[in-house]
Amino acid sequence: MHSSILGWDIGGAHIKAVALGANGVISQVVQKPCPLWKGLDYLHKAVNQVLADIVEKQVLHAITMTGELVDYFDNRDQGVENILTTMQTCLPTCEMMIYAGQDGLLKLQQINKQHYKNIASANWMASASLVASTLNNGLFIDIGSTTTDILLLSNHKVQAIGVTDYERLVSDELVYTGVVRTAVMAVAQTASFQGQSMGLMAEHFATMADVYRVTGELNECHDQTDTADGAEKTVIASGKRLSRMTGYEFAENDFPHWLQFAEYIKQQQKNRIIQACKKQLSRKLASNKEPFIGAGVGRFLVKQIASEWGYPYRDFSDLIASKCNAEMTVADCAPAASVALLAMSIK
Repeated sequence: MHSSILGWDIGGAHIKAVALGANGVISQVVQKPCPLWKGLDYLHKAVNQVLADIVEKQVLHAITMTGELVDYFDNRDQGVENILTTMQTCLPTCEMMIYAGQDGLLKLQQINKQHYKNIASANWMASASLVASTLNNGLFIDIGSTTTDILLLSNHKVQAIGVTDYERLVSDELVYTGVVRTAVMAVAQTASFQGQSMGLMAEHFATMADVYRVTGELNECHDQTDTADGAEKTVIASGKRLSRMTGYEFAENDFPHWLQFAEYIKQQQKNRIIQACKKQLSRKLASNKEPFIGAGVGRFLVKQIASEWGYPYRDFSDLIASKCNAEMTVADCAPAASVALLAMSIK
């Protein structure tokens, strides 16, 4: 067995890494911003920043990814190949295993181009599979900064309808909405504001990070993306950005209006996630006695939805042995933790 494993989730906007000791306990969780759409230099820099923060020397690196999707690459195969090459450059003397979805974890030397389609955007499968190995039934919901994954678990198996991003968008197991990077204009085109129904401006004036700063639900350590206008990440600045969506001039003494507006936008996002959850539950493979399992930086919404519906709630962090003291938790970086634990289970 390896003395320690570092699990990686290489995204298009962030890199997440989880350090797993030989005792099966996670000791560190790290997330770094990585705007991969700007080029591979950003990936190289972010990987080195992660390595500088990790205390214990890692022997094995287990990797999953979604970053191959960014439009810096011509197609997913090119993205997978470039990300793997960059990781080799950053970790020249280390053993690496790559998560290839239905093909499981493969040694880097085993990978060929036929595996690329299964490697691409398979991080959700790693997380859901790990949870399914622990819990018999339930609804696994990972709400991140950009996307939401919703997977039905039954009889210790992930009952996924889709595998590719396209198939998962069709099945509503992938909903392209998150609590940080998603533009407000992608969540709602109309709103109720000051007692009136109105259309909203279709401009990138504000993001969902602004909404959750105003509602007080966004953890600062999860807030690693630039604001829409490049200005500060304060509650007042977020209120100003939200006001631009309505064309109504911002004034600080009108702040209750913007809190109400933020709550309205939040509910629209919740409604979209609820719609997708209902679609999975309608398959009748789990009852209302089965838990909702929440992961991702937006799992506070999962907890709220479970409570509103009368379902038990389980946090991904509660399923994993961890001694992390930092604000960033195992549940914030579920795929990275999952590939590390899956790697340990097969060694």
